[in-house]
Amino acid sequence: MNRLTIPQELARQQIELTTRRHFLRDCTTGLGAAWLASQTMGDRVLASENAVSAITHSARVKSVIYLHMVGAPSQLDLFEYRPELVKYDGKDCPQKYLEGRRFAFIQGTPQLLGPQFPFKQHGQCGAWMSDRLPHLAKHVDDLCFIRTMETDQFNHGPAELMVHTGQARMGYPSIGAWTTWGLGNANENLPGFIVLLSGGRSPRAGNALWGSGFLPSVYQGVQCRSKGDAILNMSNPDNVSREVRRDMLDALASLNQESYETFQDPETLTRISQYEMAYRMQAAMPEVVDISTEPEAIHQLYGSKPGAESFANNCLLARRLVESGVRYIQLFDWGWDSHGADKDEAINGGFSNKCQDIDQPISALLTDLKQRDMLKDTLVVWSGEFGRTPMRENRGGTKMPLVGRDHNPAAFTLWMAGGGVKPGYSYGELDDLGYTAASNPVPLRDFHATLLHMLGMDHSKLSYYYQGLNQKLTGVKPAKVVHDILA
Repeated sequence: MNRLTIPQELARQQIELTTRRHFLRDCTTGLGAAWLASQTMGDRVLASENAVSAITHSARVKSVIYLHMVGAPSQLDLFEYRPELVKYDGKDCPQKYLEGRRFAFIQGTPQLLGPQFPFKQHGQCGAWMSDRLPHLAKHVDDLCFIRTMETDQFNHGPAELMVHTGQARMGYPSIGAWTTWGLGNANENLPGFIVLLSGGRSPRAGNALWGSGFLPSVYQGVQCRSKGDAILNMSNPDNVSREVRRDMLDALASLNQESYETFQDPETLTRISQYEMAYRMQAAMPEVVDISTEPEAIHQLYGSKPGAESFANNCLLARRLVESGVRYIQLFDWGWDSHGADKDEAINGGFSNKCQDIDQPISALLTDLKQRDMLKDTLVVWSGEFGRTPMRENRGGTKMPLVGRDHNPAAFTLWMAGGGVKPGYSYGELDDLGYTAASNPVPLRDFHATLLHMLGMDHSKLSYYYQGLNQKLTGVKPAKVVHDILA
């Protein structure tokens, strides 16, 4: 009798320990993984029956562009005009607004802080907006504001994770990963989920914000760079032709297939798919990310400069990616933390510079999508990770020379445009000081449920079995779709 190899012995023991119950539990996953391998990430790959069953209605949205301002912009200096805050500017904050509250830096009794910039109403909807965003103000009749977003996290990293994964801890799939796992991709030559960074730094939570968590790693976001190769290692090394690369991948795929047949590790199939995707991307990606081919009028519209690393370039690239069938595009712009500790992060300093950086590009993105008839099925989302306090920050309990606001998880503003939301509409109302929701608070899980609904999926059915639970983007607490904001 021939002696079994170690892998063969492990496989034999696994077969002996597998019962009919194990087979019935795991068979759909196994069949799904086998199909994934056969399709090598083709159009609309779905990884499980759970994902298929979650698609319950026609989608309002084909693609999402999420614009995240890392550091949490002050809604009270951009979108939320509060006459009472103007009236009591510089007065001591009443204790009722401080009792039972946790702050990152405020101590003692801070002073109330009115808006630092002039506000006026715009458009037929009459939305208030400060003079920091004059270009965006022209689009208020296309915007749908949720003014009462709330979170339970008041530190940046966990709050960023809550926005993009629904959990404050690392290890959970991001919205983009859930979306591409549930819907697949419309272009087999490009990733379904792409991430673009600007501002000189990555978010505090890093690539966990676009990770796949416990989903197959093929669904994680692919970071695209503004300089050099758009994606690291996308170009072949010197003296390696595309034909040589093809031969190498075929040989590697054969070895990986043998490994999968021996160990049945689904990540091996993911590896095969990722290598194949990378090979196809080598031909397709350079053309898509080359914004230098755009007409000069478009560069003037966005304020973009080919070869630079900028938010403007990323907005233009986002439009090109949507045109190419990319499902979910995530833009992170660093530099919005406005405590007033130094000039760069003061409301009366760096905050104004950041507003200038984003105002024209976002306006251009909305204009460009609309004139190409793409805004109707592309959803643009803008937010930070939480809001800012109506009180002036006073580190150590003393008044600071520069103006800043502390973190406020109780209320922040998120706006959307396109994709079937009501244009020129505001949902929710804040209290007189703009501190908490007076009506219609929207927890992040409700926003996530609404976003999945617009993508054609039922949040309660989009689940993945992991660690004994059917895990969901919306978590275990009840979540509801905010139907009032839908057109």
